[in-house]
Amino acid sequence: MTHHSTLSVGMLLFENATQLDLTGAYEVFARMPGARVSLLSRTLEPVRTEWGLTITPDLALAAAPPFDVICVPGGWGVNALLTDRALLDFLSMQGESARYVTSVCTGALLLGAAGLLRGYRATTHWMSLDLLHLFGATPVSERVVRDRNRITGAGVTAGIDFALVLAADLFGDAEAERIQLAIEYDPHPPFDSGSPRTAAAEVRDAVLSASEPSLAQRRVAIEASLRRQA
Repeated sequence: MTHHSTLSVGMLLFENATQLDLTGAYEVFARMPGARVSLLSRTLEPVRTEWGLTITPDLALAAAPPFDVICVPGGWGVNALLTDRALLDFLSMQGESARYVTSVCTGALLLGAAGLLRGYRATTHWMSLDLLHLFGATPVSERVVRDRNRITGAGVTAGIDFALVLAADLFGDAEAERIQLAIEYDPHPPFDSGSPRTAAAEVRDAVLSASEPSLAQRRVAIEASLRRQA
């Protein structure tokens, strides 16, 4: 792809999405040469994300054309969509023609529910990684996982890493490096607790305990989704 080509990127936007899943990757995508990034939602009404930030979509799903890249963010709002047949059919249709089928965090669960990860290696947020196998995917505990034209990012902040991987694939390492420098993506976190492998046990247990009700709802939603597919 030359720098004069137009690259169309469609990013799903839904209630209670984790905004950084979306906006981290968006920041990189929007800086790629010739990229046209569209936020997709059911309607054109503003959408309230997980912690209250409201984002305005660009296109309604019904008016969305095929995209070169389809990207699905995650968040607890995924739970309500795992049995949404209209949305899953939309993702399945987009996945058939997209050059890249991608996700950040638990957006991978929606790709799985749409039948787009069966037979693929994939990753997602560490608290939901064990759920990917239910959709016929092979869970991989890595920051970014690429299997053919499926590229999935792990939890939340991994969306930036994933988007840079895609930028390098499309436009070369030098372009991705320029984008990385432009956004000064040079993380040096103050604590070594950003992974379940490095976080103290009490920190990990506290996060799991706080999330368990929503995780239980997620498992129920996935079981219902699988029953519909049977």
